[in-house]
Amino acid sequence: MRSPNWSRDELLLACALVVANDWKELRENDPRVQDLSDLLRSLPLHGEARHKAPNFRSVGSVSHKTTDLASNHPEYAGSPTKGGKLDHQVIADFVARPDEMLEAASALRNGVDSGELYLVPEQPDETDEDSHSAPEGRLLTRWALYRERSPVLRRKKITQAQRRGQPLQCTVCSFDFARVYGGLGAGFIEVHHVLPLHQAGPRETRLDDLAFLCANCHRMCHRTHDGMTWRTPSELRELLASAPAHS
Repeated sequence: MRSPNWSRDELLLACALVVANDWKELRENDPRVQDLSDLLRSLPLHGEARHKAPNFRSVGSVSHKTTDLASNHPEYAGSPTKGGKLDHQVIADFVARPDEMLEAASALRNGVDSGELYLVPEQPDETDEDSHSAPEGRLLTRWALYRERSPVLRRKKITQAQRRGQPLQCTVCSFDFARVYGGLGAGFIEVHHVLPLHQAGPRETRLDDLAFLCANCHRMCHRTHDGMTWRTPSELRELLASAPAHS
């Protein structure tokens, strides 16, 4: 059985290693390659395929992938290896937004080290309509969605707002379920992380990390568009304010 194709999460970690090595490939005898091989083999991705493929993310395959990533950098002087479409996308992301991508790789590693990522079940919308994951990877998206959907956190956030006398309305469009639906909508609102995925990290979610959203605005905050798959409420408010009016 062949090893499954590399996911964005795996490439994120591999490319962070290449960046740390001054955009140079890493050989098989490098202990960092062995460490990454062990980490990739443990990730909750690819289902049973990771156990059945005999050379799944072996030291040799990890070293080869670092060559793909290093040799396809825009400033590489030699002949690049072929690589894949996703390799080129991840390289471009690291070149355009190195700090953000390195933060995402660090958050992913922290989630693995803490063990929390292994406890999070798959979420139905952790990929977009075309099965693509966010630039920060599928696992960080899974983690953030799972936290948002925690009934305990949502209940605590609502209780906090009620004690402060704050309205349960969408922070983007001001939609109020109780005002529109009466008793049916009383006490209902969704919550969304105000922090981007790569900044949320492994720390426990605080109530101030969450904002109230209606179902429509919440979906728009997560919708893939123009290379983004995560928006803060303030970013969505700006989009809403600049959108053309429709009669």
